[in-house]
Formats: sequence, structure tokens, C-alpha cells
Amino acid sequence: MVALPNTTIESAAVDPNNAGICRVTAATTHPPAGDKVTIWVAIPSSNWNGRFLGNGGGGFSGGSAAGVNQGVALGYASGSTDTGHMGGSGSFGLDANGHLNWQSIRDNAHVGIHDMTVTGKALTQAMYGQAPKYSYWYGCSTGGRQGLMEAERYPDDYNGIVAGAPAINWPKLMMQSIWGTVQELAAQDAVPPCKLAAATQAAIAACDGIDGVKDGVIEDPGRCHYDPKELIGTSAGECGMFTQADADIIRKIWDGPRRLDGSFLWYGQTRGSDLNALVSSRGNPPKEQMFTFTNDWLKYWIAEDPKFDANTLTPEAYQHYWDQSVEEFDTVIGTDNPDLSAFRDHGGKVLWWHGGADQLITPEGSIDFYKRVVAQMGGAQKTAQFLRFFLAPGVGHCGGGAGPTPSGQLDAVLSWVEDGKAPATLSATRREQSGATRTRPLCQYPQVAKYKGAGSTDDAANFTCSNGF
Repeated sequence: MVALPNTTIESAAVDPNNAGICRVTAATTHPPAGDKVTIWVAIPSSNWNGRFLGNGGGGFSGGSAAGVNQGVALGYASGSTDTGHMGGSGSFGLDANGHLNWQSIRDNAHVGIHDMTVTGKALTQAMYGQAPKYSYWYGCSTGGRQGLMEAERYPDDYNGIVAGAPAINWPKLMMQSIWGTVQELAAQDAVPPCKLAAATQAAIAACDGIDGVKDGVIEDPGRCHYDPKELIGTSAGECGMFTQADADIIRKIWDGPRRLDGSFLWYGQTRGSDLNALVSSRGNPPKEQMFTFTNDWLKYWIAEDPKFDANTLTPEAYQHYWDQSVEEFDTVIGTDNPDLSAFRDHGGKVLWWHGGADQLITPEGSIDFYKRVVAQMGGAQKTAQFLRFFLAPGVGHCGGGAGPTPSGQLDAVLSWVEDGKAPATLSATRREQSGATRTRPLCQYPQVAKYKGAGSTDDAANFTCSNGF
């Protein structure tokens, strides 16, 4: 019999599609808040590998019941949670009276994941009579943020964490996501999708060869400084000619959010990423469209008004809401505390990766936080003893894009934790529709993959990690 504080087992049954799996649904509350965090756990009834695996969500969604499937199929006891609300809307941030629902916000930010982890381990121990020997976290996007938040706030929960494209710096990320659209509104120039796509391709063409290899990928976006002024007066096909206003908006998107006086707020999308993912317009003539997550953020968390129209934002209002976003929510969901000493001292390991062409979460945010962790934790060598960060050039959000996507991250962190074999590189592969395959080593930041000068540029064996090209 399992007894957990304020936790109820709602169901426990053999999976009707797989008799070798026991599925449990539990609910945890935090009196007197009246909240409900739903937890799903799947446990192999035999051939358990002795480990627990926590699984993350995406956007405002904490996770789903299906999130446990891959882990349990691999022999893990596997857990996931809705972190207190169903669906992907951010409306849970407001209560029935139209006020901020701080318990629901905390549940989504970090409490729900910890609840799931505690409950999942306890249920596993109840079934097998022994606790999991090792516990691992696997997630990308919000799932990556949740993993790093576990390392920051609950350092004893996991032995190893895989954090992909983590949605850290969340209050800044939410506001950065509509920076380009606000610029379009201010200039009364909704840049059509084909112009944004053409600007991305122009940047790739200009910077592709910096690494000495022409492969349609900007190996290090930080070294690409392509100026869209070169597009002015050129044709974008059916979109017409690039104007000065178009070039100015595209430059501002790449430069990232700034205050009215021009001072830095945050990073922009990298040159080479799909600008249409955040800065979208629809119709003819085109009309600006706000990024859906930030639309919810502004309505329910910032303005506290479900009827708020984000398309009325001026640059002045944007700056005000930026400050409010950071001041009000950074401590609860920012996930950017660089002091990971407790997690390090627990023996935990973090494998962290981010696509260099991530169209939704700028990799510059990960780079910024990584540098802060290195400074806090005593330098790059000491940090590498428990945390390693890899950039995946040309890769989009959690995968896709023109660059090879990493694989085997969970196995890599498991080998690091259990066998002491720290990953020097990650393996990455891209398979073309033609059947051709490109492989590359992904190097620990700030190193890059440098071509040795001989052999196929589609073969990882012909590259080495270097501090420069």
C-alpha cells in the first residue's frame, strides 16, 4: 500500500494493449489551494531495468499520459504529468475571479514535476520492493526547461538530465517571441512570409562558407553578420521588391528586443532560422499574427484580461510589459539560476543541447545561461565535470532543419552517470529524401566541427572539434 501526502490513486490497471505494463493515474493536491496535479506512471511488470524516467511537456503543457510510452517500452518505470492543467492554453494562469492563480502557476513552473517524480518513484518502489537505482529526466523545449528546473530546485530528484532546446529565461522568451510582430505593427509593414524566407536563405548563402564547407548550414550563427540592407531593391518573387522598411524589420528581428533608447533587452532569432515561425502574417494584403503562446501570456498572465488584444501593442507598451514580465514571473518560472552546486554535489549530470537554427527558442538564450553557469561554477573545466552543452548547427526546434540532428542523448547521459564516461561529442545525422546521409560530430560549446580538409563532408570522421575554423 502506497501512502503519499495529499495524493490519491485514481486508477491502477494492466495496460489493455500490453499485459506487461501496469499503468497508474494519481492526483496530488496542495491544501488549501484546491489544485489538482494529475500524474501518469507506467511500470513494467517484468524486465524492469531498475531505473525511473521522467518525461517533459511542451509550451504551456506540462506533459501527457502518452509521454510515458517510450520510456516504459525501453524498460524504465516512466512518469509524466499535466502539472495541474489539461491542454496547451495559458489560461490556467487566471483563477475564476480573474486574478493570478499562483498555485497553478507554481504547479506548472516546477511543483508538478517534482510531485510526479516523488510519486513515480514511490509507486515503482511499491511494485518492486526497491527504489529505482537511478533516475533520469528527458525533455525538449518546455521539457528541457523542466529538466533544468529540477537541477536548480530539486537537485536530489534525478541522477541524469537530458535538456534539449530548453525554454529557460521564460519571461524574456515569451516577450521576445512577439518582438518582430510589434516592429511590424509600429512600421505598419507586415513583411510577407516569402520575404522572410528569402532573407533567411540570403543569410545562409552569405555565411554558409565561413566554416570552409558549403552545405546549406551556418555552422556558427554568432559569426554571421549578414545585413539585410543588401536585399533592398531586390525581388522576393511574388512578394515583390524588398523595401527599406522590410530590411529594417528583419534586422531588428535578428538583433533582438531593445528598449526605446536602443539598449539591449534580449537576443533575437539567429540568421539561418525560420523567421516565419514567430513573425507570421496572413492574408492579402498580409496582416500581423501574434505568436500563440505569447498571446496567452499577455492575456492571462500580464494584462490579466482574456479580452486583451495583443495587436494593439505599441513599442512603449511592449517595453512596459517586458519589465512586468521579468519582474513578476522570473523568480517562479525563469529557470535561469546558475548555481547548480547542490545538483553537482549530489553527483548529477546534465547533457544539454540546442539547435543553432531553432526558430522558436533562440539558442543565444542557452548560450547566455551556459556562460553564467560556467562563471558561477568555477570555469569551463569544472562545469564540464557535471554539465556539458552542445550546439547543433542548422537544426531547428528540437529537430529538423538543414543540419544533422543529435541522437542517443539518453544513452549518453546514462553512460556518464553509471560508467563515468562523459560525452566528448554527440553523434548527429541527417537523412536526405534521396537516401543520402550526412553525419557530423556535435562539439561542446564553444568548440565547432572543423573539416579536416580531406574526405567526404558528409562523414563525421572527417571533422574534428576545434576552437575555430
